[in-house]
Amino acid sequence: MKRFYKAAEARAAPGGWEIALDGRTVKTPARQPLVLPSRSLAEAVAAEWNAQGEEIDPRSMPFTGFANAAIDRIAPEPDAFAGSLAAYGETDLLCYRAEGPDSLVAAQGSVWDPVLAWARRRFDADFEIVPGIIHRAQPEFTLRQLRHATLAHDAFALAGLAPLVTISGSLILALALSEGAVDVDEAWAAATIDERFQAERWGEDAEAVAVLEARRRDFTAAYRFLTLLA
Repeated sequence: MKRFYKAAEARAAPGGWEIALDGRTVKTPARQPLVLPSRSLAEAVAAEWNAQGEEIDPRSMPFTGFANAAIDRIAPEPDAFAGSLAAYGETDLLCYRAEGPDSLVAAQGSVWDPVLAWARRRFDADFEIVPGIIHRAQPEFTLRQLRHATLAHDAFALAGLAPLVTISGSLILALALSEGAVDVDEAWAAATIDERFQAERWGEDAEAVAVLEARRRDFTAAYRFLTLLA
């Protein structure tokens, strides 16, 4: 839609911070108050609104989108949403290894094994490592621990965590990133080992590169959203 305001600002509100467009408060698509938990996030959301041109492009406003999702979609049933993310632990990317060639097997192990070692210490749990893609159940205790860790996040944190999980295919990697065990570049490198291997072996495809770049933008935006919650 056309831009209908001159300026956006973040201002204190009951329960947090709100965004005002020419003095009028912003609401979510479900007409809920867009109240944000931190000043830094509110200022980042206001900056997205101020950066719009003559037309508003929601795709250029990821923080606003994550906040809307937290309030409208996740907050009404946070445990159900967290449970859907926790289910990724049953088939986590880091637990399914290539059967060959040896260079790919070694690359996966060198990057993924340290993250799994962190998860073992952090959650006092173990993981089944599977060669190939045939499903193998993870220990029940491990799944309970991962679910408990996911349920500990509030609606806003879940909104940021969700893209990290779904884009990477790894709940473990997303939790490691959210807790500072790896940085965002390390997490992205871990999530895209297979894609980089294929590109190095067979050459880059322009369309595949564009898709991967879009995924990285979304992944990075989700991580930045989490860092703005404090």
